[in-house]
Formats: sequence, structure tokens, C-alpha cells
Amino acid sequence: MGCCESALGTPPEKEHQNQQQQGLNPPLNTHPLSSAATTAAGGVPSFSEFSLSDLKAATNNFSPDYIVSESGERAPNLVYKGRLQNRRWIAVKKFTKLAWPDPKQFAEEAWGVGKLRHRRLANLIGYCCDGDERLLVAEYMPNDTLAKHLFHWDKQTIEWAMRLRVALNIAEALDYCSSEGLPLYHDLNAYRVLFDEDGDPRLSCFGLMKNSRDGKSYSTNLAYTPPEYLRTGRVTPESVIYSFGTVLLDLLSGKHIPPSHALDMLRAKNIVLLMDSHLEGKFSAEEATAVIGLASQCLQNEPRERPSMNGLAASLDPLQTKSDVPSHIMLGISKQVEAPPTPQRPLSPMGDACSRMDLTAIHEILVKMHYRDDEGTNELSFQEWTQQMKEMLDARKRGDSAFRDKDFRTAIDNYSQFINVGTMVSPTVHARRSLCYLLCDQPDAALRDAMQAQNISPDWPVAFYMQSVALAKLDMHQDAADMLNEAAGLEEKRQKGGRGS
Repeated sequence: MGCCESALGTPPEKEHQNQQQQGLNPPLNTHPLSSAATTAAGGVPSFSEFSLSDLKAATNNFSPDYIVSESGERAPNLVYKGRLQNRRWIAVKKFTKLAWPDPKQFAEEAWGVGKLRHRRLANLIGYCCDGDERLLVAEYMPNDTLAKHLFHWDKQTIEWAMRLRVALNIAEALDYCSSEGLPLYHDLNAYRVLFDEDGDPRLSCFGLMKNSRDGKSYSTNLAYTPPEYLRTGRVTPESVIYSFGTVLLDLLSGKHIPPSHALDMLRAKNIVLLMDSHLEGKFSAEEATAVIGLASQCLQNEPRERPSMNGLAASLDPLQTKSDVPSHIMLGISKQVEAPPTPQRPLSPMGDACSRMDLTAIHEILVKMHYRDDEGTNELSFQEWTQQMKEMLDARKRGDSAFRDKDFRTAIDNYSQFINVGTMVSPTVHARRSLCYLLCDQPDAALRDAMQAQNISPDWPVAFYMQSVALAKLDMHQDAADMLNEAAGLEEKRQKGGRGS
């Protein structure tokens, strides 16, 4: 178990879910900034339950301006982009009313998908069940879909090496899902392939759940649907292979060609006619022939004659070229700036330490500051000085001792005891626990604490400084720079007022 491991590391027990639906237990981790919402490998938040109010705030009350579904408001289940209070961008899939009547079934399905974490997936990070509302929350991919880049491009089409990279990445994503016990992917097509901030292709996690409890697994034209699905209405792992074959056809042709038509072209050996003319011949005939062969195998009428996803990935891997060229360069898109701009104001020692993300220096400053900035945050009556108060203050003392000794896990435990009682509020305790979380590699929880410190003391520069460090750890560099500058401004204002920093 790592330092300060989250309670969300594994899905909840089914018994707890049953009790929760019956109102016997409180919901698990209902806030996206709860201390349990720690980040998993690669900075992906652990799966959690979101409140409807949080998702409304993130999407401007599900404004039409926030819709990112390719078919816009005509789509049966709309997808919105949104931004959480912690500045993380998300994608929210909003199902039609009563698509999933049973909240327990929807939650269990979502938890099953939410356990997956892979760099080739646009991972599911949460869900919401509130009244008739059923929503899924995923990582937001800012650089459009494969369909947009293949069929509706403005400046440049996708070069051949990038198309091979897309094929491999999606095969690896599907192979991973299958190895984790989720081999069924519903309605795989070019709209399900997304590009992240680095331009790397990822598979949308939304296809791992059906559009409704009893809904169809395929919503595209019947010409692209696996033949066995037309016969039985059931999707199988072999059906996913067939759909992968249609994506390979898209990559080859740059058009959405019905598989039957494409196979007729291949039988007539019209390979040149099949290839995307916008490539202008800039592709390897040998590689193209290999991909055409794989597509033909995937599109076999008999499911048992199709290859495995693992075998497809193994066949696509040797075809990769330009492995050292970043995806965003091949796509012709700009990459997010990694380094924050220089702050507009001079920085204090605290500001300088935060700008450098020097956690050791921040720790030394917080130890020296003690609790001098907590003045005026608590006004307690005589009656409140109870045994409970003594125990709470003792917990804070134990936390302070552990904090000085750099025993950050123990400090978190004791500071949490102090905070959870709720009789006193202390921005300093939240700032100290925020640093502890950073040192335990939990930037989401650190950001939550820094924001709470700001709520208690709205003009306290340290609260803003700690937020800037947490945001930088979450790769939100522009937001981190803005927060750092705001903190420096507050500090400058304090100094002009003669209060010190």
C-alpha cells in the first residue's frame, strides 16, 4: 500500500451498494474533490461518484454550447465538455431519461468500466445517479475524433504513419479491455477514437457500456454492422473484431466505405482505388497490403474465422514507423505549453518555493509560520471548551509534531481528526495537510485542501500558493501560473497594508 492510499482504490462492496440504494448508507465519495478522489497512475483520478450539482456547474447547466457530440443535439445520448472546480476538464455523457431505470444496475455497470486504467483509453473517472439522471464522466480529449481528422479535415489529412499508430493504439486498448474481462465494445467506429492533449489516439471508454439497459449495441448504419448481430441482436467479442476491421477500412480509404463494397474492391484487386487519394501516394505499399490483409480477416462473415485482438496488435506493431515523432507533430496541432510563464509580480520566499514546486522549502516555511495567520478564524464560547475540544486540539498537536518530523502520513491522519470534528476551522491545518498530500503524490486531495483554506480565509496568499503547486502537479500549468500570480498580488496587497505576508 502506497503512502496515503485512497479508499477508492477498489470498487465498493456490492452489499454497500445495495444498502446505499435503499438509503441505509451514505453515498461513497460523492464529491469529485473528496480526499478519496486521489489520482491513479498517470494522473488519472480514481473512479468516484459525482453529484448532479457539480456536473451542472461544470457544464454551465448542460448548456448547448458545451455539447461535443459529433451529431450535436440530434445524438440520443449527448456528450458535454465541462470543467470541474479543480479546473480539470471532463467529458460528461448524459443519457436520455430512464435509459437506465435501475440506478443500482447503472452504478454497477459504471464501476465495472471505471476499474480500467490504461494510457490507450480515455478513462472513465466517475458517474452520477440522481433521480432520473444517469451520467458518465470521463477524461476529456481536446483534439477531436478520428472521424473529424479523416472525413472532415480543414488543413491536413492524417499522414500514413499516424494512421498506423491509431490502428495499433486502438488494438492495444481493446486487447487490454479484453484481458481485464471487458471484451465487449459497443458500436466501435471512427467517432469513438479520440485524440488527447498530446495528439495521441485513445479509445473512448463510453463504448464499454451500452446506450441503455436494453438498448442496441450498434447505432450506425446497418451496412457497417457485424452480420451475426443482425441475426441475433447480440454483440460478441468477435463482433468487436469486425467493427475494428471497419475502422481499418476508414484509415486506409479516408472514407466511410461499407465493408461489402470494400471487400468487392479487394477481390477485384483495386487496392489503389481503395487507398485515400489525399495521401498522394505517400505510403508504403507493403504496409498498406498488410493492413488490407488484416482488415479482410476482421471482416470475415464467420466470426470464428476472425483474428484475436491480441494477434491484431502483434501484427500492427512491426508496421510502426516514425516512432520517435510525437503525435501532435504528425497531426499538425499545437501541444499544451508545459512550462508556466514568468509571474508578473516579484515573489516572496513562499511564492518562489511554490513556483519551483520545492516541497521541502514549502515545508520549512509552513513550520516557521506556525499558526499566526489563523487569528480571527475561530470565536468559541466557554461551553465549547469540552473534552471533545481537548481531544481535537491534541490531535492537531500530534499532527504538528508529525509534520515537523516529516511523518506525513501520520500528520494527515491527525489533521483529519482535527478537521472532521468541525468545531474549529484552521486554514493553516488545511495548508499543512495539502502539502502532506502533495508529498504523498495525491495532488487532487492537496488541491481540495488548499481550496478549503481559501474558503476559510479568502485573502490568504498561502492558500493560493498551495493551489498553484497542486495545479502544476496535475499538469494544469496555465492555471497554476494564474494562481501563483494571484497569490503574489494578495501578498503585495498585504505588504502595502502593513500586515506582512
